[in-house]
Amino acid sequence: MTKVLIFGTGFAGQGHAEAFRAAGAEVVGIVGRTPHVVKEVAETMGIPYSGTDWQQALDDCKPDVVSIATPGGAHYAPIKQAIAAGCHVFCDKPMTHSAETAVELCQLAEEKGVKTAYAASFRYAPSVLHAKRLVAEGAIGEPTEIECMSHFNLEREIPFGWSHRREDGGGRLNNNFTHTLSIAASVVGDRILRVIGEVRDDLGRAPIVDGVHNFATRRDFIPKDLEDPSLKWGESNVEWSYTVLAQLESPFAGKPVSVLFKHGGLVPRFLEDHIVFYGTRGAIYIKGHYGSGALYIHEGKEWHEQALPDDIAVTIPDVTGETEQCWHYLAREFIKDIKGESVDPYPTFREGSQYQQIIEIVRRNDNWTDVTGLA
Repeated sequence: MTKVLIFGTGFAGQGHAEAFRAAGAEVVGIVGRTPHVVKEVAETMGIPYSGTDWQQALDDCKPDVVSIATPGGAHYAPIKQAIAAGCHVFCDKPMTHSAETAVELCQLAEEKGVKTAYAASFRYAPSVLHAKRLVAEGAIGEPTEIECMSHFNLEREIPFGWSHRREDGGGRLNNNFTHTLSIAASVVGDRILRVIGEVRDDLGRAPIVDGVHNFATRRDFIPKDLEDPSLKWGESNVEWSYTVLAQLESPFAGKPVSVLFKHGGLVPRFLEDHIVFYGTRGAIYIKGHYGSGALYIHEGKEWHEQALPDDIAVTIPDVTGETEQCWHYLAREFIKDIKGESVDPYPTFREGSQYQQIIEIVRRNDNWTDVTGLA
């Protein structure tokens, strides 16, 4: 049985552990930064080994696969150690905190001959899989453009942490754009030709609060009195809003497909978030910021909701939560590939390092043309 060692004890770490167990692997150990937390999680989940020393855990557990489920800023060193140990690596997004380190890890994995999986995994949402089939079948003609719109209205008072810091893997590009770019590429074609973008930090600062260990429960720690003079504040240095334009090469179209990625992390939505694939003969609309809602196709002059095909439905993991569902799907594909079974292409460190380079290009904010001098 394939042995898996997990790095990270929060929402992602526990989710990855369940995903690998469902894929038929054995979770042999889990590592975290806080002794009592990692011990408690290991006992609750029935994981035999726990600790805070990653290298020691690699030596003790001798895993076939490691799963990296910590914030992006803590990915580089443990991935490098795992590759050196000959482990296959499953890594959540973002791949690392910088393009330079992401490229280095991709090259090291290729040189070592280990397999990698990059969990920009909402490409496995049921309606996204359905859209991929419809586009390939020519349901909308040649794809021409894609629109990815999302507005999260996140609480500005969420306690200061990794999500507020660029060096720790924070920012909306790292944690939202990675998914939507993966979705667009999986449906129309994964060769990214050009990109241009703009980012903005609308937040500025967030309260510093002790005790936050799980990303999923961070809202529970929002201070009740934000005017308390003893409250300390941390400064954000990442984007909370972005607009990105991209062009993708598609085997289904003679011209590049134009893509608009628009995200506001702190602003409210009026209508639902959505993803739309437009083509020369129709369009596909999916509800939800990651395409996890209902799918509609435009035929003639009307939109018609489409049922998920039975053969796609049976491939969807039977678990609660869209994030967990997609982790399960990718972990299953990864384990199959490691065992030598035939699988469709899935995102690897190649995509992870490419996305990290694109994120740094967008963050430069140097795409503007000054027109103040025009007549």
